[in-house]
Amino acid sequence: MNDQPVHIVGGGLAGSEAAWQLARAGRAVILHEMRPVRPTPAHAGAGLAELVCSNSLRSDDTYYNAVGLLHEEMRRAGSLILECADATRVPAGGALAVDREAFSALVESKLRDAGIEIRREEIPEPIADWNTVILASGPLTSAPLAEWLKTKTGEDGLAFFDAIAPIVHTDSIDFG
Repeated sequence: MNDQPVHIVGGGLAGSEAAWQLARAGRAVILHEMRPVRPTPAHAGAGLAELVCSNSLRSDDTYYNAVGLLHEEMRRAGSLILECADATRVPAGGALAVDREAFSALVESKLRDAGIEIRREEIPEPIADWNTVILASGPLTSAPLAEWLKTKTGEDGLAFFDAIAPIVHTDSIDFG
């Protein structure tokens, strides 16, 4: 079983980290990312682990903030995302903010150097003969994959919450 690759659908933060950790554990990994084949309204480029709404990974305070403590735990676990964030860090007070383009490029470079196969293609649903699959597709999932997921989980099984970058639409505001 371990000689078959793990397929990861989604090259964002979670998919990139999963690919890295699996490769470190000696597993073959194929990382599928739909961009640039299928662009999204929020992404500016085609790089992996692209931060779209902010360049901040929030607080890096390990003593007084749970997010900062999680950063430290991830560093100790050999996190690719935190290693690359630290290497591309820009001044932001107590927050861990990065140069977004340099961060994305470094993540992708390290994944390639680790022997991870990166395929630029849209996956509308996992292929039947894939033995192990991680779906790491976030709020910008393509419509066909989102529809497939909905058939497997039910609509109430899909949720996304982004407290950092809320979007308020003008037509939802009562200006009266």
